Amino acid sequence: MNARETALDALIACRKRAAWSNGVLKDYIERDRLDRRDAALATRLCYGILQHRGMLDFFLKQLLTGKIKDLHPVVRDILHMGLYQIYELDKVPDSAAVNESVLLAKKYCRWQRSAPGLVNGILRNAVRTKGSLQQPVALEDRYSHPKALIDLLGSYVGSEKLEPMLAANNDTPLTVVQVNTLRTTTEELVSHLKSEDVTALPHPWMQDCLVLSNTGNLEKLECFKKGLFYVQDAASRLTVMCAKIPQGENIRVLDCCAAPGGKTFAAAIAMGGKGKIRSADIHRHKTTLIQRGADRLGLHNVLVREQDATENHRSWFQKMDVVLADVPCSGYGIIRKKPDIRYKDPKDMERLPEVQLKILSKQAEYVKPGGVLMYSTCTLVRRENEGVVEAFLRHYPDFYLERLALPNNFPENKTGMLTLVPGEYDTDGFFICRMRRKA
Repeated sequence: MNARETALDALIACRKRAAWSNGVLKDYIERDRLDRRDAALATRLCYGILQHRGMLDFFLKQLLTGKIKDLHPVVRDILHMGLYQIYELDKVPDSAAVNESVLLAKKYCRWQRSAPGLVNGILRNAVRTKGSLQQPVALEDRYSHPKALIDLLGSYVGSEKLEPMLAANNDTPLTVVQVNTLRTTTEELVSHLKSEDVTALPHPWMQDCLVLSNTGNLEKLECFKKGLFYVQDAASRLTVMCAKIPQGENIRVLDCCAAPGGKTFAAAIAMGGKGKIRSADIHRHKTTLIQRGADRLGLHNVLVREQDATENHRSWFQKMDVVLADVPCSGYGIIRKKPDIRYKDPKDMERLPEVQLKILSKQAEYVKPGGVLMYSTCTLVRRENEGVVEAFLRHYPDFYLERLALPNNFPENKTGMLTLVPGEYDTDGFFICRMRRKA
């Protein structure tokens, strides 16, 4: 298998099984045993096509003599791949983009004898007319977001932030990692990474945080195996930072929807490896991954548990100094990492606030008097963010909002709530809220 075949298989799986591209692509890269270079190309192709599908269709309509809807889905996937290479990848020769796409059509479309010729003709036409076709003007074509989603997000972030956010959603996601300061320093880790040919730059505003490039498979790096860092976006780390978790052997922390474990690891390190942090998730395979991560990082104060965040756990009642509730959400803040989120039906998200409020209300019971409750999501939708917080505070008057202590790059926060918009602070889109229980 080559990189293009791996990417095409992932695209087909995403379409047929409604699978998430990040998980499928990782599995297929391992299945096909791609080296670092091919893995990078497969990732770029799969994510790039999902990010730019609307724009690619805009051009495809001008190149086709028939209608897009009449194309077989696999032929359309192959055409998208060829067009993406021609229009977006400067390092891929146009001839290679055409020829490799024709080979894919021969292999994947044997039931349609005309497919290779069709692909060849359209892509050669694309090369010939490159730069002369009508360019997309509408936001949904230019940034490949459904119009309904653009209208929804625009109503929350405002017109000034909307287009920079859409552009950021189509950027290549940064590889952001956090230093395990219980085992190394930032300077030492940068040196270790350099010895493995990985470039590491300091994050613009988060301490002990690095932006990596030329990584290949992170899990194969010796630095990763030795537990010197873990992967986590700065926005997620900021949630834990704003919790201001104290250190001490008697400190107790709960991370109630912990997978994939980033906030658990950040909290355990912030606690200096002391005290206890309960890391809970409803899915057994995810708790297994969290435990492996904690073991790799040497975080012995992490106790992993399989637990439904909406169900009661009596022994935790009013025992926690800090509870982290990063709840399931629509995910509209992480479209750059999961580009297929933009194509999900918004109607499937309508019941989320009900579930989110149920989780938050249950987790509040575990906060001790005087303790802190952090509520966060990776979405920008107000009814999942401020709306849930406001509904919670109406039912739980013994909790109140408390200002967030933010890095110097941010304006002073007085509301206790913050929404990070993609394109604004070089992070995922994220909502953070800090509440305290009256003593």
